[in-house]
Amino acid sequence: MHMASPPATSTASPIAPPPVGDMIQQLRKERGMTLETLSRASGVSKSMLSQIERDKANPTIAVAWRLANALGVRLDQLLGAPAGDPEPVRVIGKHEIPTLAGAEHAYQLKILGPMELAGKYEWYELTLQPGAALVSEPHDPGTREHFTVFDGQVDIEVEHFARRAKPGETARYPADRAHAIRNVGKSVARGLLVVIHG
Repeated sequence: MHMASPPATSTASPIAPPPVGDMIQQLRKERGMTLETLSRASGVSKSMLSQIERDKANPTIAVAWRLANALGVRLDQLLGAPAGDPEPVRVIGKHEIPTLAGAEHAYQLKILGPMELAGKYEWYELTLQPGAALVSEPHDPGTREHFTVFDGQVDIEVEHFARRAKPGETARYPADRAHAIRNVGKSVARGLLVVIHG
């Protein structure tokens, strides 16, 4: 869940910005907000906020967008992404791509979609270590996800139902119910996750 953007000509190791949870907590305290007031302002549950601040859970882009609005900052500021560029074609370096990492780096979500589409259309590269899972609470009503497997094999779970997907296969499922993408293989699993909000 960290991103870095080294200078284009530098060969030095990029320095990662603080974790998203730390940034949210810092901004909240600077504004004199409690978890409860930020929860009310953003529409994100107090328990979820607490988990995000302790880096026990990572916000989806839609949740991060609501938190950024409630805190009065741009989404790219919250996630440490570089500001927009006026050039007609901009190639984003791999070290500039905002990345969310799960506890102990069990999974990694690279945010491939532009921030201005957050809450409408989002796409990510998801990497799951063996046995790891990206577990999500229900998103907004009508939201659907599409996961295309590049490497490994995963189980896509929606509530108590699960289907396995292998390389080259795409799973399409409702994301307005509790759902998970779980690496059931012995190697790293990787794929493209597309979220279309209802």
